[in-house]
Amino acid sequence: MDLLLRSIGLEPTHFDRRQKLLLLVRLIPLCEQNYNLVELGPRGTGKSYVYQELSPYVILLTGPTTVANMFYNMATGRMGLVGLWDAVAFDEVADLQKMPKEVVTTLKTYCESGTFARGKEALSGNASIAMFGNTNQPVEVMVRSSHLFLPLPDVIREDLAFLDRIHCYLPGWEIPKMHANFFTDHQGFVVDYLAEALRDLRRHNFTEIVDRYFSFGTHLNARDAKAVRKTAAGLIKLLYPHGDVTRDEMAELVTLAMEGRRRVKEQLKKLGSFEYHQTSFSYIDNDSRDERFVGVPEEGGHDLIATDPLAPGSVYISSVDDQARVSLYRLEVACAAGTGKLRVVGGIDSAMRESIQRAFAYIQGNKVQMGIAQAIATTDFHVEAIDLLTNRVSCDAGIGLVVALYSAIKKQQTLAGLLILGDLSIQGNIKKVRSLIEPLQMGMDNGARRALIPIENKRDLLEVPGDIMERVDSVFYGDPLTAAMKALGMN
Repeated sequence: MDLLLRSIGLEPTHFDRRQKLLLLVRLIPLCEQNYNLVELGPRGTGKSYVYQELSPYVILLTGPTTVANMFYNMATGRMGLVGLWDAVAFDEVADLQKMPKEVVTTLKTYCESGTFARGKEALSGNASIAMFGNTNQPVEVMVRSSHLFLPLPDVIREDLAFLDRIHCYLPGWEIPKMHANFFTDHQGFVVDYLAEALRDLRRHNFTEIVDRYFSFGTHLNARDAKAVRKTAAGLIKLLYPHGDVTRDEMAELVTLAMEGRRRVKEQLKKLGSFEYHQTSFSYIDNDSRDERFVGVPEEGGHDLIATDPLAPGSVYISSVDDQARVSLYRLEVACAAGTGKLRVVGGIDSAMRESIQRAFAYIQGNKVQMGIAQAIATTDFHVEAIDLLTNRVSCDAGIGLVVALYSAIKKQQTLAGLLILGDLSIQGNIKKVRSLIEPLQMGMDNGARRALIPIENKRDLLEVPGDIMERVDSVFYGDPLTAAMKALGMN
C-alpha cells in the first residue's frame, strides 16, 4: 500500500489507513475494465492528478464531448475514446452542463454493459469512466438539506438510471488538501512500469474472490452486487495482485466497496424514487453465518430510525398526544444479574414512567405464559428512554417495553427499521392508538420501514395516505406476546 502511494508521489506517513485506501480507489479505473467511479469533494485534493500524470493509457477530458468523439464517428468510421483508452476521466464534471443528452443516453448503456449502438453497428469498449467534481458546501450541509450528487450537472443529476450505474462514490471530502509536505522523497515504482503493470492487471478477473469468504445480504440487487464485486476486485489487484487474500483482508475491502456503492443508493433514495429504498447493505460470513451491516459515515444521525437492526433490547417507540404532537424515543433495556427488579434511569416524565411500570407488572404476572419466568427471576432490568425528537412529548411505552425486554432476554434483534406503536393495561388489554397518520408520517420521514400496530387500529389505516402505506409496512398484533414475537421476526 505504501509503495503504491509513493509511486504516485505521496508520502503514506501523512495518511491513516482509511485515507490510503480511498486514495488507492482512484487507481481502480486503471486496473479494472468498465469500472464507473465518481469522486466529488473540495478543490485541491488531487482528484485528477493520477489521470494526468501516471499513465499514457488514460485521457482526461476538461469539457463537454460528443457521441462521435466519445463512442464512434459514423462519418469517418473511427472508434471513439472508449475504444482507444483504458480510462476516460471527466475533470470539473459541472462543466458538462452543455453536453448533449444523447451522450448521457449512450453513456448510460455503455456504463451498464460496455456496449453501445451507432447506426447499424453494435460496438463495445473496455474503457472505465471516472468523473470528478468540486463541492461548494460542507458535506454536513449537503446531507441535511439535499443530496451528495448536487455538484453534478442537471443533465446527469436528473437521470436516476444513469446514477444507478455508478459503481463507487468516493468521498472526496475525507481526503485532505494536498500540501508540499505530503509529497514523498522516497522510492517507488518507475511510473512507466506501474502504468504497464496496471494495464496488464485489466486482463485478470478477480470478481469471484469475494465468494471464498462472504455472500451478500438481501438488500443488494444484481447491480449492487456487481458494483461491490468490481470495487473489491480492483482493490485486490492493487494490494494483493497474486489473488491470495485472507478473510480479514477481504472483509476490509468488501466493507469499503459496499460503502462506496451504498453512498450511491442513499442519494438515489433521497432523490425520491421508492424503488431504491433497500439500502441496508450487508455481507454474510460463509462459515459463521454472521451478518455485518455496512453504513456510510456521513449519514450518521440524519435519519433518526436506523435502517440497520438495533442491538437486542433496543426498540423505537412512538405515540401521539391529545394535541396531535408526536413523540419518538429509543427505548433501551439492559440486563444484569439480580432478582427481577426494574430500574428506570434518566429523566422520564411521570406518564411514561407509569406506562413502563404497568407493562413490567403485566410481564411479572404473565412470565410463565411468555416462557421467560427463569430469566425474570434472576435478572434486574435497567430501562432508559432517549428522546430522539427532543420535543419533550410523552410517549406510551407499554408494548415497546414488552418487546425490548423480550428481545434483551432472548438476545435477539428486532426487525430493522421497526417503529412500535401501542400501550397496554395492567391486565394486558391493548390500548388503541389515538391516530396513525402522525406517527407513521414521522416514522417514514425518519427512515422507518415497518410499524407494529394494534389490531384495533386496522380500520384507521383507511385514513393513512397511500405514499406512507407504500413505504412503511403495517404489522398488526392483538396481544403483548404476539407483538414481541412479530417484532423479533419469530411469528
